[in-house]
Amino acid sequence: IRIDMAKNKGLDKGDERLESVEEALSRSEQFIINNQKTLIGVVTVVVVIVLGYFGVNKYYLQPKEKEAQTQMFMAESYFESDSLNKALYGDGNNLGFMDIIDEFSSTDAGNLARYYAGVSLLRQGEYEEAAKQLKKFSAGDQIISAMAMGALGDVYLEMGKQQEAASQYEKAARYKMNELTSPMYLLKAGQTYELMGDNNKALKIFKEISEKYPSTTEGRLMEKYIAKIEAAAK
Repeated sequence: IRIDMAKNKGLDKGDERLESVEEALSRSEQFIINNQKTLIGVVTVVVVIVLGYFGVNKYYLQPKEKEAQTQMFMAESYFESDSLNKALYGDGNNLGFMDIIDEFSSTDAGNLARYYAGVSLLRQGEYEEAAKQLKKFSAGDQIISAMAMGALGDVYLEMGKQQEAASQYEKAARYKMNELTSPMYLLKAGQTYELMGDNNKALKIFKEISEKYPSTTEGRLMEKYIAKIEAAAK
């Protein structure tokens, strides 16, 4: 009898659990029925956004990127041959960097055009506009990023802003430090501090180059630079 009673109690509890599950399912079904239009609307919006993203990427951004890269080819050619005016503003048939920035700002090529434009404007002595373009440029590549920072340092130096130039050179040098850009911009920073009469900072930087980058072109020059400052201090 006790066994039968226990079994009956177990069955009762099982029935209760089943009823609870069925009740929960019923509530879920009722919620879906009551909010069917809203849920369909939400799903539709999500689908439209996803399809829209892939559509914009495939049919708008990718063709724009390709066209911008094609336009960059001639502008870069003029840049390399030092035809800076044509590189910046085009030749009548091909766009220059400034036009590429305006027409293809959303592309990677349009972004790279800012770097080239900034360097070109720096060489032409248009320092304010050069600074503007270099500040807006952004890149994932560590070398180009460092070179853009260093070019902004060159702009500041040409504008007579020596402290800003020295700080910018240091920023460029210490961006993902490497044996190409780091010693190059540390040397520029040291030379700028020396120009400012801050020989202590200059000496510190020259010694850093000597210790960290002894096998580079800049590193091999440091013995002469260090000796010059130490001799002046005696």
